[in-house]
Amino acid sequence: MAFTNNRGRTQTSLSEINVTPLVDVMLVLLVIFMVTAPILQTGIQVNLPKTATTAKPETPKQKSVIVSIDKDGNVFIGNDTKKPLNVKTGEFSAQLQEALAKSQEKKVYVRGDGDTPYRVIAYILSECKKQEAQVSLVTEPETKKN
Repeated sequence: MAFTNNRGRTQTSLSEINVTPLVDVMLVLLVIFMVTAPILQTGIQVNLPKTATTAKPETPKQKSVIVSIDKDGNVFIGNDTKKPLNVKTGEFSAQLQEALAKSQEKKVYVRGDGDTPYRVIAYILSECKKQEAQVSLVTEPETKKN
């Protein structure tokens, strides 16, 4: 498309895209996703024990199974907080088998509260071993005191 200026000369239009607004919008979206991503991964409130070495779950695209146990001994798979799974009736075992069948790798990350009864964690570890899954206990890093 051509334009005529006030002197009568013909000029062509500028057909390049202005990149500055695009970069601004992309940076804002990046900041929004960086802030919201950690919030989306935590659904069940668990006070993790602190250790020198830690194992953190991989990104959700890895499709690992995350088992959370709260301080009352309630067991959850993933971020489903609707109702805890019943350990005694075998409901957990069936749900774990189903979750492992859907996952790409047979990895289970156990997020246990520091006040969780040991018998519940031992049962969870036993069930994971029955399913031949690789198990990692998720903890928080210790803070160094000076």
